[in-house]
Amino acid sequence: MFVLFVLLTIAAVTLFFVGRSLERKALKFGALGALIAGLFSGVASCVHVISAYEVGVPVTFGKVGSPMTSGMNITSPFTNVTTFSTRPVDLNLSDKDVVEVRSKQGGVMYVEVTVKWAVTPAKAVELYKLAGSEGAIQQRLVFPDSREIIRNVFARHTSEQGYSSAREKINTEIGDLIKERLAPRGIDVTTVNLRNVKPSDQLQGQIDRKIQQQQSTERATEAARTAEAEAERRRIEAEGIARANKILNDSLSDKVLMNQCIDAFKEAAAKNPVYAVPCGDGGDTPVIVDGKRG
Repeated sequence: MFVLFVLLTIAAVTLFFVGRSLERKALKFGALGALIAGLFSGVASCVHVISAYEVGVPVTFGKVGSPMTSGMNITSPFTNVTTFSTRPVDLNLSDKDVVEVRSKQGGVMYVEVTVKWAVTPAKAVELYKLAGSEGAIQQRLVFPDSREIIRNVFARHTSEQGYSSAREKINTEIGDLIKERLAPRGIDVTTVNLRNVKPSDQLQGQIDRKIQQQQSTERATEAARTAEAEAERRRIEAEGIARANKILNDSLSDKVLMNQCIDAFKEAAAKNPVYAVPCGDGGDTPVIVDGKRG
């Protein structure tokens, strides 16, 4: 705008003197128009409008000024203003930017993370000096620092913790460290989302073999527990039978046996009459149960 102001001013002066020398009013009116347009250009070159949710960093002859807030700002026509958005920006570490990490045991995993960050308006000047532009902030500061911290955190945990048991804890640890690293630089990290952790093919094979070994161990343990329970059941059963036999042997006598024998043959005689039963101690005298013939 300032260059346009200079050119229009020169054109206005030139037209004025030419019109004066040639006595032509049209050239004089043209000079007046060019002068008015030049003045508007000059005023516009001194006014910078910062949009909402933005912050501006003015630079005049290489000197960085104070941050400019949203609204109309009056500056020198030689001032160049670089703007930064203060809205949150998503850095997606996935696809070609997926983070390859190694666990404490050396297992390789691929981690997808989203880092939501925003420029702190009060720190816009420091960010301008560090990066120079909004795109450079993400590429030079947020991106490399986030990858480094993610790798360092996963390196302190086992593979199993990384892909399953401690993911929430790891997510919190990564978020805290990224915030702590970037906050002094003027970058406000609002959230860090650990979206996915995928083991490498080699690590996945190790995981599958470990699961199979665990399942085999559990089956063997269950089989041993079942066999032990069955052996205990049989021992208790055998002890019960032995005690019952001992009680029976101790309670039996010849008279008891004789009575049981007679009762048994009485029941048999009700269906198929018998004449003599060789009960007792095997002597010559039979026991007559029933003398009727069928």
